[in-house]
Amino acid sequence: MMVPLRRTLLLRYLLLSTALALLLFLTSFWLPQGEQRGCGSVWQPCLTYHIQTPLAPPIVDERAESDEAPPLVKDCPGQTFQARELLRFLRSSLAEDDEDVLLEPYLLSWDQLLNFMESLGTMVSFFSQKVREKTELIRQLSLKRSSESRSAGSSGLQTPAAFGLKTGAYRSVRSMVEAELQAGTVSFSRRTDSGCRTLLRLHRSLLWLKLMLEGLSEGPDAEGRFKTPGELSRDAYKVALAPHHPWMLRQAAEIVFLALPDREYFLQLVCVQKQEEATPVLRIIIHALSVVHTRTQRLLAKYNMLELP
Repeated sequence: MMVPLRRTLLLRYLLLSTALALLLFLTSFWLPQGEQRGCGSVWQPCLTYHIQTPLAPPIVDERAESDEAPPLVKDCPGQTFQARELLRFLRSSLAEDDEDVLLEPYLLSWDQLLNFMESLGTMVSFFSQKVREKTELIRQLSLKRSSESRSAGSSGLQTPAAFGLKTGAYRSVRSMVEAELQAGTVSFSRRTDSGCRTLLRLHRSLLWLKLMLEGLSEGPDAEGRFKTPGELSRDAYKVALAPHHPWMLRQAAEIVFLALPDREYFLQLVCVQKQEEATPVLRIIIHALSVVHTRTQRLLAKYNMLELP
């Protein structure tokens, strides 16, 4: 009796290993490899990223809940992901004078979202690694532009005084888009390592996470059953990312969703114990994510960048 059981377990292990190998192989074509940070065990947080994005995003009232105090969103001592910090960076990314999104706090928001993803275990790190490479690429492009600006300035050319995430070409989504279009960095027919193309990939992943959190904020169905985080992640993936991934990568993603921890673990990441406590906290975060996503969507749509190769 033990031999068939061992053979079954071995077969499952080989299938899982094959799927993970395919995932690593396919994702290696996205961007150059970046640094990956480990995060505790598979089920513990650290202690001490397609259907196309909708062309007509829902209208979000940016003033709604803006005065709602974050007492509901607590600090969570002992873990890397902090929902309160995520909320602060998301709100800070909203430029007050227009419909723009400031890139520095936007990327800091992603740093927190990466902490969230990596807290879900080593399986999710295959996705988070590629996201981290994209945030780092935008930062590197900003530094490169800044260096080129200083060099050009020393030769007497008329250029802005500074480029970077606080001022200049990469201060915001709009300024980056306009600067890269003017410089001819963006291609509408082939893949390039432009900030605009990279931002589009982050934008799709942001939708995936937002949809997953929306599912976690909902109550049980008519039969009193809660969807598992794996089911919610799969549903969100089909809407936000699957249409932009090759077939083999979509199949490998299924393995990742099966390995996600249970709902209670997700609730602990936002420092609550019960679904009744989690719903209002998650809705505050979801609202902030929706505002940032809607602004970015409008800007990318304005410059016809929603389908960059």
